[in-house]
This record gives sequence, structure tokens and C-alpha cells, in this order.
Amino acid sequence: MFQAFSRIGRRRALQGSAAAFVAFGLLLWWLLPLGKSSPGGTVSFSTGSATGVYQLYGTLLQEALAKDMPRLNVELRESVGSQENVRRVATGKADFTIAAADAVAKYKREGGRGAEKLRGCARLYDDYVHVVVPQTSTVESIGQLKGKKVAVGQPGSGVRLIAEHVLRAADLDLNKDIQPVSAGIGEMPKLLESKKIDAFFWSGGLPTSAVTDLSNRFDIRLVPITPDLVEQLHEQGQEAEYYRSAVMPAEAYPRAQSGVSVQTVAVANLLVTRAGTDTTLTEGMTRTVIHSRDRIGEEVHAAQRVDLRTAIYTDPLELDEGARRYYRSVKP
Repeated sequence: MFQAFSRIGRRRALQGSAAAFVAFGLLLWWLLPLGKSSPGGTVSFSTGSATGVYQLYGTLLQEALAKDMPRLNVELRESVGSQENVRRVATGKADFTIAAADAVAKYKREGGRGAEKLRGCARLYDDYVHVVVPQTSTVESIGQLKGKKVAVGQPGSGVRLIAEHVLRAADLDLNKDIQPVSAGIGEMPKLLESKKIDAFFWSGGLPTSAVTDLSNRFDIRLVPITPDLVEQLHEQGQEAEYYRSAVMPAEAYPRAQSGVSVQTVAVANLLVTRAGTDTTLTEGMTRTVIHSRDRIGEEVHAAQRVDLRTAIYTDPLELDEGARRYYRSVKP
């Protein structure tokens, strides 16, 4: 009889252990939904200039993806910015990228190769347009840049696209009414400090470290882009319709703004992929972007703006099917 009870006890113990093991396995599956079944291989992610927000965001996202999809190798590729990024993904030279909505709209409008294959995974955060001048500059408005030597970003960058539109809104032609200098954010601050340029355009998340660092060692100001100019921007139609009036908060660059907010324009950034990309991969990428918001936001403050409620709005791109699957899975 004692032996019978022992056998029953052992059987129950084994059953209990098995149940605990199954429960543990289910817990791991819930915590790590992609686990060993996550996509493998290598994907390319086109970012931006070395000192820009896109590059930093991409680096931090790469780290998050290494935890969420450990079998996936993500290669980061620097670029000059949004326009190049869009072209790379559309033509299959990159699998994912971050690009501003205006650059995407322009590529589609011009019928760029592969434009019909572009898909959106998430609306991320907004880029704010910076027009930076020395504190002692006499330039108080965009129109007063006439005749000045102005860094307007590199060809293929989102900065160049925005600079063209903003200058046109102020009745200035980038190639005729100013002295344009092709330079990226890695060069612009030094050019301004050394008086080789009078001003520079930059479009990026807040704050951009290169602008913060410049303001800490050199007295600068931000030239406003006023609401009347935004109206002129919208009258241009097409990709300019994606610009919206915005306020750069005083705390973005305290030493540059002297506690005063600055009127400007903003444009949404999108996480972009291409039709035909594995939907399990795009679902996992979208999940990681949303779940890593706070972690990335500790270093890229703009990333704190990533919001599940607005991420689904990827206009002017159709939402990718894998991303759509993720959003459906978390719908209340």
C-alpha cells in the first residue's frame, strides 16, 4: 500500500513538474514572442549622417532588435538623408529606412524606380526645421538670407528638399538668390564658427546633438519660420503639404533660444520598407520600434513621441501587411 501511494506521489510529482515546465515555456513564449522562430539572416537599414538623429536612432534600434530577434543581423548604412534613403529602399539597396514624409511624397510624385513598392511600417517622430545663424547676425527672417552664404544640406538629403521649399516660400531661389553650400550636419557647425557660411539649414529631431554642442561653445540663434511662410509652403502643393506649423520649445536649445520658443515647421518621419519583405520580419520590426520607444527615447528624445495611436498613419505610404498584423494584435 505504501508503495502504491509512493508510485501515485511520484506520478503526481512528475505531472506537476511537466505542468510547471509547460507553464514556463508559455511564459517565455509570451515574453519573447519571436524567440527562436524569429527571422534570421541579414537586413540592411539605411540611416543618415554620422552625427545626425537618424544614425543614432538606427544604432539604438539595432541594439533593441538584437534582443528581440537574436537570429537577425541588422547592418546600418550611413546616407546623406531622406531622399537617398527612400531611393535605396525603393530600388532594393536597403530593406528598411527612416525617411521624412515629404521626401517619400516627392519620390512617388516623380515616379522614381520602385516607388509603387514602398510601404510604411510606422509613423515615428517629427523633424523640426532649424535655421541657424550666429548670435551677432543681422538675419531675423528667412527673406533676409538673400545674398548670404547658406549651407543647405547635401544633394539627396531631406534638408536640401526642405531648404528649397522654405526659401521658395520666402520668394528666394536656392540657386540664384543665396550662395548655397552643400554640407551635412557634420560640417555645418564648424563652417558657421569659422565664418565660412552665414547660416545653415538643418532638419532633425529635437534636440540634435550637433546643434546642442555648437550652442555650448558658440553663440547662435534660430531664425523663425513664421506662419505666413507656412501658408506659402502649403500653396506650393505636392510634398510641401506635409509640412506643418510647429513651435520649437524653449528647452530644446536653452543657450541658443534664451528661454524663448521659436516658430518653425515640422514634418513626420516614417519607418519605410518595401513590398515583398517578409511579413514576419516587418511585424517584428514594428513591434520592436513600439516597445523600445522609452529605451531609445532616453538618448533620442524625439523618439519619445512614437505613439501606438498615431504610428499606424503612414501617409503617403500604404501600411505594410506585417505592420498591419502587429497593430491588429494590440488593438483594444
